[in-house]
Amino acid sequence: MVKILIEVRFHGRGGQGVVTAADLLAVAGFREGYYTLSFPMFGAEKRGTPVVSFLRISDEPIVARDEVYNPDYVVVLDPTVMETVNVVAGLKEGGMLIANYPKGSEDLKKEIRADELKIKVATINATKMTMEILGRPITNTTMVGAFGGATRLVSLETLLEVINEWFRGELAEKNAKLVEEAYRYMMEVCRNED
Repeated sequence: MVKILIEVRFHGRGGQGVVTAADLLAVAGFREGYYTLSFPMFGAEKRGTPVVSFLRISDEPIVARDEVYNPDYVVVLDPTVMETVNVVAGLKEGGMLIANYPKGSEDLKKEIRADELKIKVATINATKMTMEILGRPITNTTMVGAFGGATRLVSLETLLEVINEWFRGELAEKNAKLVEEAYRYMMEVCRNED
């Protein structure tokens, strides 16, 4: 039996739900039978400053409790973070950057020299999508859907179940819509790049 340990690092800004994104995916992964662990890295963060959160998903109990230095995936909730933080630092060869980015994947690939790093890049304009549906630039659930669609580590059905338990009423409906649209969009993007 092949043993898996998937490590994910999330980058965003305080107030965008970076910690919640990792937590939502941890709950969804757990529901699908994985062992999961999510945790933030806190310093003097405040609204608007760069924030990092981590997620581990495994088919065996997780003993590592330290930061994720060599992730399989990096998820970027706010494209402006890439101006000051090297978000791809330590990203494994063959790993993937899943980014909220207003331009296409090819533009970001060139900008970060993805070919030299031997990494994959998938982008979604999560800010635009989130503003249209939620009316606020809090992109966490959109990027949860994007991660799900790009990796297929957790099913859309499980993610929607978790969203509907995490949020209530109209907020749950809007976040579920964001997750579903981003999931389906990213599945298509990644299918076209295979």
